[in-house]
Amino acid sequence: MSGNDMMEKEEIFSKVLRAGRRTYFFDVRATKAGDYYLTITESKKFTNDDGSFHYKKHKIYLYKEDFIGFTEILQEMTDYVINEKGEEVISERHQKDYQKTYEQSDAVEATTEEETTEKSFTDVSFDDI
Repeated sequence: MSGNDMMEKEEIFSKVLRAGRRTYFFDVRATKAGDYYLTITESKKFTNDDGSFHYKKHKIYLYKEDFIGFTEILQEMTDYVINEKGEEVISERHQKDYQKTYEQSDAVEATTEEETTEKSFTDVSFDDI
């Protein structure tokens, strides 16, 4: 049997979820006995200092006898996160301008406070000089 024949037998059904630097692979595979199980692989892209890149992968093997318990706990955990924090992503890693936006809002508040204080302190404008 060739390598391609083994791959065709091993990978039965696949789906891919691309999420920024992360990619999730969901693969139904077959055991030697012909039963099915699920693998979930997280692949994360990292860029080296020289511009080249590499991937780090983490894999979970999930067997049929664990599907119900896994699904119940996954649903409970995702419901908890959404109920506690909502669906909006607040991580700076997911918002490229998170720090900038945060700093800008602080700067605007500080400027507004300074302008209010300074206007009451002096009426001189730099345009007048």
